[in-house]
Amino acid sequence: MAQTDRISVLLVEDDVAARATILEILAGAGMAVEDVGDGAAGLHRAGSGDHDVIILDRMLPQLSGIEIVTKMRMAGVGAPVLMLSALGRSEHRVEGLESGVDDYLAKPFEPEELVARVRALWRRASSRSHEPVLLFGDLECHVKARTAFRQGRHLALSPKEFDLFRYLMDHAGEVVTREMLLRHVWKLSFDPQTNVVDVNVGRLRRKLEEGFDTPVLETVWGTGYRLIARNARGGG
Repeated sequence: MAQTDRISVLLVEDDVAARATILEILAGAGMAVEDVGDGAAGLHRAGSGDHDVIILDRMLPQLSGIEIVTKMRMAGVGAPVLMLSALGRSEHRVEGLESGVDDYLAKPFEPEELVARVRALWRRASSRSHEPVLLFGDLECHVKARTAFRQGRHLALSPKEFDLFRYLMDHAGEVVTREMLLRHVWKLSFDPQTNVVDVNVGRLRRKLEEGFDTPVLETVWGTGYRLIARNARGGG
């Protein structure tokens, strides 16, 4: 994805080596990064309104990442938050998301995925998800034409599969629950007690992944589904 605007990132990470690595990754992607090493400083800077995206380590001295984002949301700070953690089990992800985190990335992670997650959060926060073409990893969603591509290859989606793909692309890199899909894709305010979501996700997954080397649609067991970024050559 061509990056024309400089994304401003606040990084709150106490591990010196990890902080240096993340700084190098984000700076290499053309982002402007301010970094701090403890929770109290992170909360103070998060309230400044100076940053497009905030990256929080989960385990921090003074205040944890969960405590920071909880206090941020209570204070009305709406900047999107990506939480990093070695605790990658679904219950840890759910706890983070329920506290107000917008996305959750388990350590260790690929540099390309970190950059893709930050860009996805930035796009959504700046309303770029309403542009005619949505880009995530090697996926493209042409909104007005209602067409989908992976690595430039056209994917023949049914109307409902496209609606599902569009919603997942609008929330690329985030966990999307069955309830969210029923509400926004099927326009249902109740669970019809059928497997309509699972069947359609399965069909979409086959079309997104058949003939490619790597998966892009992840099942987060007990929670929902998530698009994961792959580069244009199909690698991770």
